Amino acid sequence: MVGRPVPEGVRGRSRWAAPPRPVWEEEPAKAGLAAKGLVLGIACFAVLFPLWIVIVTSLSPKKVIDDTGGLVVIPKGITFVAYQELLGGGQVQRAALVSIGVTLVGTLFSMTVSVLCAYGLSRRDSLGHRWILMTLLATMFFGAGLIPTYLLVQALGLTDTYLALILPSAVSVFNILVLRGFFMGISPELVDSARIDGAGDWRILWRIVLPLSRAVLAVITLFYAVGYWSAWFNASIYLTDQKMMPLQNVMIQLVQKQERPVGLSAQINTGQLSPLAVQMAVMVLALLPVAVLSPFVQKHFRKGMLTGAVKG
Repeated sequence: MVGRPVPEGVRGRSRWAAPPRPVWEEEPAKAGLAAKGLVLGIACFAVLFPLWIVIVTSLSPKKVIDDTGGLVVIPKGITFVAYQELLGGGQVQRAALVSIGVTLVGTLFSMTVSVLCAYGLSRRDSLGHRWILMTLLATMFFGAGLIPTYLLVQALGLTDTYLALILPSAVSVFNILVLRGFFMGISPELVDSARIDGAGDWRILWRIVLPLSRAVLAVITLFYAVGYWSAWFNASIYLTDQKMMPLQNVMIQLVQKQERPVGLSAQINTGQLSPLAVQMAVMVLALLPVAVLSPFVQKHFRKGMLTGAVKG
């Protein structure tokens, strides 16, 4: 098979090279490129330098932390004692498992409700979609407040249960609107042809709408997952059992030195482990899932957010 001819300007260009500049766009000046590089370099440094300090301090021996009088910038020896103690059992490991479970279950539940709600609101012939949409929009500007919400959760018997970490903040109206805008941007001809072939709403949603919405689904999934993983407020007001606390609440207790997780007190009191190294290690464990997953979703972020926010 004879392929299409390759344009002269494209031959020999790497796949990672920047796309060719339009003919009407001027070449950037060297001063502008230098200023842009400087600004980006400063921004990267401002983000990565604190993270570097946290990681180095969590891996530093107690003597090095004591000699520097606090946070460590230049590593002088590496030890994994803090991570071994945190992951070796006790409250921190249990809190990490709680956070993972709440994040997985909560994200799945939130995405299911949001997708179904957004798809229903994207169909203009659905029953009462305009009134439901207005009601959802009203909740973005008016809220009942903390005390009525707590009384409702208490009346439903959700206090001291893991459902209290999921249901009160399970749905975001903003995410539903983004999904709705993306669904409305899908070609109506595809949906109409599927209906002619006898497909119902469930089949259309599963076979047509969702495969075409992978970009926005990836972005909204990341939003929900990061929200559940980073949440601490619901646990602080709805849970009283320390064994049920997620990782973020245990991290707050460590940073504020309110109490030490079970299994670490002896190590810290005997001087074998630095409290600051434990605090930094917990921060690293809390940031690790987000740092690992974000690059895989980054390529979908701009496409999903811009398309979902503009169309419809």
